[in-house]
Amino acid sequence: MLTSLSITNFALIEKLDINFSNGFSIITGETGAGKSILLGALGLVLGKRADLTSLKNKEEKCVIEAQFHISNYNLQAFFEENDLDYESETIIRREILASGKSRAFINDSPVNLQELQELGLILIDIHSQHQTQELSEENFQFQIIDAVANSKNDISIYSDLLRVYKKNKSELSTLKTQLQSVQKEQDYNTFLLEELLSANLKSSEQETLESNYEKLNNVAFIRENIEKSLLLANEEQFGILQNLKEIKLALQKTATFSVEFQSVFDRISSVSIEFDDIISELVQVSENLNNDPEQLELINQKLQTIYSLQKKHQVATIDDLLAIQNDLDSKVISVVSLDFEIKKIESQQAELTTILDQTALLIHQKRASAVPVLTQKWTAILEQLGMPNVRFNIQIKPTENYFQHGKDELEFLFSANKGTDFGLLKKVASGGELSRIMLATKAILAEYSKLPTIIFDEIDTGVSGEVANQMGEIMKNMSLNMQVFAITHLPQIAAKGFSHFKVLKTTSNEQTYSELKLLSNEERVVEIAQMLSGSVLSDSAINHAKSLLN
Repeated sequence: MLTSLSITNFALIEKLDINFSNGFSIITGETGAGKSILLGALGLVLGKRADLTSLKNKEEKCVIEAQFHISNYNLQAFFEENDLDYESETIIRREILASGKSRAFINDSPVNLQELQELGLILIDIHSQHQTQELSEENFQFQIIDAVANSKNDISIYSDLLRVYKKNKSELSTLKTQLQSVQKEQDYNTFLLEELLSANLKSSEQETLESNYEKLNNVAFIRENIEKSLLLANEEQFGILQNLKEIKLALQKTATFSVEFQSVFDRISSVSIEFDDIISELVQVSENLNNDPEQLELINQKLQTIYSLQKKHQVATIDDLLAIQNDLDSKVISVVSLDFEIKKIESQQAELTTILDQTALLIHQKRASAVPVLTQKWTAILEQLGMPNVRFNIQIKPTENYFQHGKDELEFLFSANKGTDFGLLKKVASGGELSRIMLATKAILAEYSKLPTIIFDEIDTGVSGEVANQMGEIMKNMSLNMQVFAITHLPQIAAKGFSHFKVLKTTSNEQTYSELKLLSNEERVVEIAQMLSGSVLSDSAINHAKSLLN
């Protein structure tokens, strides 16, 4: 419940500190005195957006602070989820700086507007006149029925399942689109992959193959030149080996005369040894050199395969072809992988669908059971409010569609008088009837939702007399289980409150101010008498006011 409200530098309020009690509180005041300012200040505390027009003095900051007693409302989970300090006396503070920036705090911990709004929805229900239109909205109608049906936990489970179902459905659609795209290229990719695999490519083999091809393709020419070289080297009288031996023998004779001659001798000895080794290698090559047309053809075929693949894929090396082969292999495998993933999610969706349907059926059954109870409660309260012939026709129709809170569609029809056909609320109900239906609805919801605080902002519009008296009784009864505020112009309702506040507008030094005052018993008599007869008080108005209060 709201225990206190402090407002500084907001609209027409310079400074206001007020405490509230539990039970039924009344707020009255002349039109334009500032009742809407109080609601605006509370709205900021509950997370509405702010701007500089809210500041009375544009050079100073605006501070609005509300204290709530929350120990009876099981809000520890909310504070844990949002990493906030839980206090049974929780303080929400909103600051609007002169720069236009806004800050919000819960128990002195900074919070964003979303967190503030979430907590605000739990703490206070501010009902204004235009909200009677909610009665015609399907979501609100389901909210009423589900409160009576006690389906909150079932709907929470259903909503969590539906969130997963929709996520899987979206993912499944994406995977199937990918699979279709990949499958279009699958046959071609498989052909290309098999073509590369059949080539049995190895890194760097192209250079070896090309070298072997050149050697085999020029066997006769190579043999001719090797034999010519061996002949020049081994000719008995004038061959290079013979000449090197003679040079070596000649220099050996002079090597002992100086270091210089020894060095020359050593070098010619090295040349002789190296040349001898070259000749031996040429002999071995010559002996191994064979004309092999079959091997030449095999190498040529392999090279032509490589050249063809390189041209086809527009690359220059075998390594590039191997990279393409790996990529194609991944694409071919991805089809199998995608298909496996699709089947896995489809299996999950089948299980989810079964559980969703079972949960939706349970919700439907609870709703169907709740409708007679809700209709009976509505009828009883509205009869008390001067609508003895009111009838409701509520049809809950199961469908195959998954909606946010179940699989049901709702037909919500209403008739206020005997002999009239059922019709949609917004078309057949007057403003006064909508106000009474909404009050009845809030009274019913108060039994089930356990909301800490509700504020009725002129819900009595369009009613008077005994109906207004009964509206006051209903709000008074609601206040036995929760804190109720009523902003009203009707003395019958004002007299029902346990405490009575008046909004006053004053002028001082050419400045206009609004303030909120808790009325004493004597002041309440005067206020209600003025509500009955206007500014000129009569004895009968005073006596009537006292009668209402008694």
